[in-house]
Amino acid sequence: MMQLKHYFELTLTLDAEKFHKLLNRAYDKSNGELYSDDDGKYIDPALTSKGITVAYHDNSHKKKIKLTVNQGEMLNSDELDRDNISKLLRKLENQIGDYFSSKNALNDFKLNRIGIIADIDVRERRKVAAYMKVLRRIGMVKGFSPSIDSRLSNDNSFYLEGNSNGVAFMIYDLEGVAKGQLLEAEPKRKKLKSIAEKTEGILRAEVWLTKSKAIQGFSDETVASEQITDLLKDSDKIFLKTFVQIIPFGDFYKKGKAMEIIGKNVTDKTLRRKMLRLLVLVPEKKSLLLAQKALDYRRIDNVMYEFYSIGMSPVTISKRHDIKRLDNLYKYI
Repeated sequence: MMQLKHYFELTLTLDAEKFHKLLNRAYDKSNGELYSDDDGKYIDPALTSKGITVAYHDNSHKKKIKLTVNQGEMLNSDELDRDNISKLLRKLENQIGDYFSSKNALNDFKLNRIGIIADIDVRERRKVAAYMKVLRRIGMVKGFSPSIDSRLSNDNSFYLEGNSNGVAFMIYDLEGVAKGQLLEAEPKRKKLKSIAEKTEGILRAEVWLTKSKAIQGFSDETVASEQITDLLKDSDKIFLKTFVQIIPFGDFYKKGKAMEIIGKNVTDKTLRRKMLRLLVLVPEKKSLLLAQKALDYRRIDNVMYEFYSIGMSPVTISKRHDIKRLDNLYKYI
């Protein structure tokens, strides 16, 4: 399994008096350098260099302080083992204690989000674009529906949210997104060149647990420190569990070639007929899930397993696209 990056969000809910007392204290300590937006959110940069973003959410009904933790920046490494998890928790406990003058600790916060990120290096910019075109043809899968993220454009990303499971998945062109964000800030040409060199040929895939029930699905613990330990320890399994629900296993081909492979490798007549029909239905229905439903076959799992067995995805490359074949994404992870 490739090296993963981890982000998680901790939330402390306060009454209005205590919230404003802490907000005013942060404002004074920063010499008025808190960043604010129109939604009543204030960002204190005090811990940014430590890998922690502190945000004060001054909502009308609930006052919250949220800490977004970048595990890689906190440890200066994306490597994660038992010792590094313990080190991360110690550093986080110390930073929270110092910031709140020992009046609040890590386990006063609630863990409400965690993101597990993988950078999939397919080595070429044109391959990234080709993968994004074919992955977007998946459209919808069981338990997930298409969604939108303001950071991502429709052309360079594929984003799904769980219908009720509190899990989100996105995969996108890292170079395209990074350049787009920096162009809004009018960067110098040299910075854009540096970004391109570091991110070219990379698909970034993110799995987010966004609700308590999703977190509880992978940890029986009730306090933040123990939940973080469980989730980081099993993050590769959590990532793959969602990835395989959404991205079919196998190489991607043009429809004609895919039909030829099925004809040569599948001897069961019923399975062969259903597989050939599914190839036609996916682009027609613009969704893998809707195509499976339209196939109206109670043994759909057998059909999908047969695609897996011959190492071919049921999602095909459009005839309008130049590339004739793309490797199974699982070979990179």
